[in-house]
Amino acid sequence: MIAMLYRYVAVGNEPFLSAYNGSYLKTTFPALKNIHRALKEAGHTDVMKATIPQNAEVYQSANDKPSEGDFRSDVKQIMLDIVKFFHDNDLPFTVNIYPFLSLYLNQHFPVEYAFFDGNGQTIPDNGKNYDNVFDANYDTLVYALNKAGIKDMKIIVGEVGWPTDGHKYATPKLAEKFYAGLMKRLAKDVGTPLRPEKLEVYLFGLLDEDMKSILPGPFERHWGIFRYDGTPKFMLDFTGQGRKIVPVAAKGVQYLDKQWCVVNKDTINLDEVGPDLDYACYHGDCTAMLYGSTCSNLDKIQNISYAFNMFFQIQGQDVRACDFRGSAMITKNNASVGSCLFPIQIVSGSDDFRISFVFGRFIVAGLILLGLVTAI
Repeated sequence: MIAMLYRYVAVGNEPFLSAYNGSYLKTTFPALKNIHRALKEAGHTDVMKATIPQNAEVYQSANDKPSEGDFRSDVKQIMLDIVKFFHDNDLPFTVNIYPFLSLYLNQHFPVEYAFFDGNGQTIPDNGKNYDNVFDANYDTLVYALNKAGIKDMKIIVGEVGWPTDGHKYATPKLAEKFYAGLMKRLAKDVGTPLRPEKLEVYLFGLLDEDMKSILPGPFERHWGIFRYDGTPKFMLDFTGQGRKIVPVAAKGVQYLDKQWCVVNKDTINLDEVGPDLDYACYHGDCTAMLYGSTCSNLDKIQNISYAFNMFFQIQGQDVRACDFRGSAMITKNNASVGSCLFPIQIVSGSDDFRISFVFGRFIVAGLILLGLVTAI
């Protein structure tokens, strides 16, 4: 039996995102107090702390300088109440920091400022110099806490990472660059200009999550250091020594049969395949086909085949999931194209959950493999 040490209990995750329109403003703080009280009554608060992982957008700076940092106006009062409760009960502030999102959300953002190489611009601020957005973001929070009258609160970076697909900046090459810089930084046990002490940082994430919502962006399913099957995507030395090594792949992974669902060129009508393609992408995953992604250079037939195969694999290779009104067929020839992987589904360790989809004049009885990946 593996012993587990639980140090933190997360109360929600990023509940004050502006996209939620205040849905959790009234419930998050009471939930925090309830969880803390339960831990205290059980005698666990010395070793297990309640916290609320917040997105970095709960604080902001008017001119992008950390010293101007303060909590967002619409959540400022509740954040002040929460951080006071944290302070009074020796609880940490947890924040998720994603330099990738700075690039994704701002087309004018300086690319090198998202990394740790120091090759981009440097922003001077109150005698401190910032050459990467991670440090600037972290210290913006420090300034916001200082303005709240709290100067010594422990800060945890609950999530930091870089996606590898679904956007032109979400690539294995850039993910490798980001993690290499981050690991070297963490190995030195140095913090930020305002908090030079050792940082506590947790990576996001371990595996890709193929069922995750893509509402925040098509990259959301591709945060993993490993693919869905435990195959590493890029070189990464977790010790921070900069060695050119790859993480150890998962062992003993069982795959379904080596077969793929592709376009049947003899029967497909390209003028009528649109609804089939939409259906396959809606119930499958076509995010790797978007501009700048690993499968963005496929031709029309290859695009359709990719979508058909993703649907086919997600449905557990059910033969009825490779029909599309006669436009598809199963092949034993590897359909992958260059660096664009046409994946094969892995055998799930959980029970299969069967659902039916009605499309046109046929029903596809599919297998959705729940619990296939781990949410970090």
